[in-house]
Amino acid sequence: MSAVDLILIGRNEGDRLRRCLASAQGQARRMVYVDSGSSDGSVAAAEAAGAEVVHLDLSRPFTAARARHQGFLHLEATGGAAEIVQFIDGDCAIAPGWIETARAALLAEPKRGLVTGWRREIAPGASIYNALAQVEWHRPAGEIRACGGDMMLRRTAYLEAGGFDARVIAAEDDELCCRLRKAGWQLLRIAEEMTQHDAAMTRFGAWWQRAVRTGHGFAQVGHLHPDYFRRERMRSWLWGLLAPVLALVGLFAAPWLTALVLLAYVLSWLRTARGLMRQEGLPRATALHHAVFLTLSKFPNLIGMLRFHLRRWMGRDMRIIEYK
Repeated sequence: MSAVDLILIGRNEGDRLRRCLASAQGQARRMVYVDSGSSDGSVAAAEAAGAEVVHLDLSRPFTAARARHQGFLHLEATGGAAEIVQFIDGDCAIAPGWIETARAALLAEPKRGLVTGWRREIAPGASIYNALAQVEWHRPAGEIRACGGDMMLRRTAYLEAGGFDARVIAAEDDELCCRLRKAGWQLLRIAEEMTQHDAAMTRFGAWWQRAVRTGHGFAQVGHLHPDYFRRERMRSWLWGLLAPVLALVGLFAAPWLTALVLLAYVLSWLRTARGLMRQEGLPRATALHHAVFLTLSKFPNLIGMLRFHLRRWMGRDMRIIEYK
């Protein structure tokens, strides 16, 4: 049976990393931990768990994509990666049975290049932000266009697609998936729990920064693959910029226009809530609450998009936007 190598990434994840390492014990042929300048004992914890540790050179901007790819390059340079590689973030734990189930699904079809499953928040009731993440992770099973960073890949597919692009600071997983699909590989989500995630997000400011980072991803990945994130970019321009400008103009020229824009926001909020009730099965009150944040997210999304374009126009490095 094909061997599996495991690549974990992290930066100051503390107990979450130790939980991740414990869940990975005995799951892979080799376990590589890529550290991005931690100062909390993460490296010692990884070494104690038997992981091979890779330190990122911090003279260059670090990104999740760069960390994951450096982990893969380490495997290749020290005997070669296994034909199957599982990537996982350090704030996640591997669900029991996932590796075997995913490996079987990946090998079932020769052109299946990636298999993913469902993330689960370990404490969705701790905050509205954790609850939002839980909804975000739960997507329909079947053939997919893209997925998050917890993924199992064939080494052949990863090499053919070119691996993670270190320049992409957000939605780097979506960007890799775009190249995998263009190379002719199938991507599959199976209806199995894959990882248990600890968002530990309790502050509005952290949620806002994460939404800014998401917008940066919309713009950067959309710049590289114009057909991808098109709807998300249009929504951000519409609700984050055009609608507020029209409302502002209405204050001075036509008050009815401002009222119309405000009504449009209310209708958008209600439509989002209905979608959450229908697609996610959320109770009405919960859906209305979640919809407030999803409607509001267009503003930080737009800020992230503008930040990407400003960096691109000025020729600056794409530095990671941290929210933890």
